[in-house]
Amino acid sequence: MMKEKVNVFGQELKSGSKVERKRILKEFSDMLDRQVEKMVLFLLIKQGQLALQLSKLADEREAEDTELEGANEAARISRLRDAYHAVGEDLLALLQFVDLNATGLRKILKKFDKRVGYRLSDEYVATRSNHPFSQLQHIFRHVGIGSMVATISRNLAELENKGQPVTSIYEQRSKLGIQDPIIESIKRAEDRLTNSASFLRFLGQQFINEEEELPEEEKREEENYHFVSLVLNLVNTYLYMVNTYIIVPTADKYAMSLGAAPTLCGLIIGSMAVAQLVSSVYLSAWSNKSYYGPLIFSSLILWIGNLLYAVAYNFNSVTILLIGRLLCGLGSARAVNRRYISDCVPQKSRLQASAAFVSASALGMASGPALAGLLEFKYTAFGVTFNANTLPGWIMAVAWFLYLIWVVIGFKEPSHEHLIVDEASSSASQDNQLGKKESQKGTDRHDALEPLLSVSLKPSNFNAERADLKSDSSNDKQSKKPATSFLEASRLLARPLKVQLYVYFMLKFAMEILLSESSVVTQYYFGWGTRSVAFFLALLGLTVLPVNWVVGSYASNIFEDRQLLVGSEILTCVGVIISFDFGILPYSVTQYVTGAFILFVSAEVLEGVNLSLLSKVMSSRLSRGTYNGGLLSTEAGTLARVVADCAITLTGYLGQDVLLNATMFPTLIICIFAVVSTMWTYNSLF
Repeated sequence: MMKEKVNVFGQELKSGSKVERKRILKEFSDMLDRQVEKMVLFLLIKQGQLALQLSKLADEREAEDTELEGANEAARISRLRDAYHAVGEDLLALLQFVDLNATGLRKILKKFDKRVGYRLSDEYVATRSNHPFSQLQHIFRHVGIGSMVATISRNLAELENKGQPVTSIYEQRSKLGIQDPIIESIKRAEDRLTNSASFLRFLGQQFINEEEELPEEEKREEENYHFVSLVLNLVNTYLYMVNTYIIVPTADKYAMSLGAAPTLCGLIIGSMAVAQLVSSVYLSAWSNKSYYGPLIFSSLILWIGNLLYAVAYNFNSVTILLIGRLLCGLGSARAVNRRYISDCVPQKSRLQASAAFVSASALGMASGPALAGLLEFKYTAFGVTFNANTLPGWIMAVAWFLYLIWVVIGFKEPSHEHLIVDEASSSASQDNQLGKKESQKGTDRHDALEPLLSVSLKPSNFNAERADLKSDSSNDKQSKKPATSFLEASRLLARPLKVQLYVYFMLKFAMEILLSESSVVTQYYFGWGTRSVAFFLALLGLTVLPVNWVVGSYASNIFEDRQLLVGSEILTCVGVIISFDFGILPYSVTQYVTGAFILFVSAEVLEGVNLSLLSKVMSSRLSRGTYNGGLLSTEAGTLARVVADCAITLTGYLGQDVLLNATMFPTLIICIFAVVSTMWTYNSLF
């Protein structure tokens, strides 16, 4: 029925007016509301029935436990255990049923979006999930189900250990009572439902694949998972960020020591980003076949690049200095680090791994300048000079050499077979197992209402509907093939996606201008030395984690992503304006630091919200493959850094007295255009 309605609405909208479009959107949304309500009411009814069964079993146990143990004790325990297992099987069937309906809702919304050319999915979920009377919240949260799982688990544990002390489930950190097969099956089904419903709530946040993970795929992920290898990828991320920012406080002084202008620091810092534009592509493609190879290559190139950066002082050569930084950029493996987390970390641990990736990046951003501030001494040995300019190169060369040894010893290459697994056979296997389980259940427990997909808990309907969904998935495979080139990927960029990529460019441009010119600007206006600049930049870097925590824990629960996006864009503009030297009053440290912190913190907030919105407006074809959404955003950010650093170098020829205003003016124009572009596509962002 719903599929037929989608087709009818699609035909009506082709020739309908704007008023007609609004009527159809409202009518379809109301129809979905009624179906979701019917499904949720059915869920509550079944939960109540199962809770009543558990309550009766508890009363029965309490009454029988007061009697003396006799010859029928073993039979009584066996009967009660079977009764709790039966309730568990009913609960498992209910979870599978809700999972099927959540999947159906997702596919209906996607089909509607495709047929009518309007992203109703975003608007529908955003308005329904955050409403105080939301029906969808019953899908997102499984409080009642979790309570029943705990009750069944506790009672089975007590029956299994009759006569022996049993540890309370609340004293067990990671496991629920006894590890009974039915409990494990329920928990897996609940996890799958959570992952399925998360699409409804977040619509593919974090650039992950939209395809559901089957139990076989989860098992392969567990087999591929190697904790030390994950740590090595996180360490690579941390060291690369340190390598990027450790030279910022001293780049201008290094350029002057080689006879160049201090504003050459923009080119020195930006050369690493130039090379990263190339490395992101070929290392991402290399990771299709191996993770070990890219990490070895990255470590080796970074080791050589830092050695060249360090010895350029003794050779008095700017050319060697720039070649060293270019090599460091060619060794950027951030795309590989991100992809390793997506491909090789199990679903249940992926959120923590992603958070660790962000934390490693933030810590590296803060550690780099802080470390540079501790290197203010000079020593010469064997004709090689070790001072504040060269020590960042020497220290990072040693760090990357030690890391290279660690990778050789400790990294475990994961299997890449999951990239070419026959999904059809996996799906068939899952359906066969599901059908066997359902066929063993009595039909007296499966009478139900007719919810979203017009399906009851009866085995024939259940399996038929799942087969229908699998058929729809197979028909969509051709349209979900990943892009194979930048040109093909560019053709998949819808207007909202282009705007969000531009916003990402803007925030990276603003941050790079602020960070790269800080040593020159503060030296000119305030006479700051290396240690003062390093301390200032370290404080900026340390704001990343607290700000993200506040936004993730509080602000995101109060405001929509698009509201946070516009607000942070406006604050970024405010930070840029405050940073201008208006020439009316003497330029003060307070003014500069205030503008810098507002600009940097706003840009950090903007980055998190922007990546969230990018994932929502991203085509599913850009969620995988070499030319994926993560690569596009990385390239946009890297390009912004290149342009910003080149702008600093070029405007430096106008003189240090105009450097600040000459770089902040284009930054303000870019920021204002980002606000205008966001408002232009505001109604497409949810």
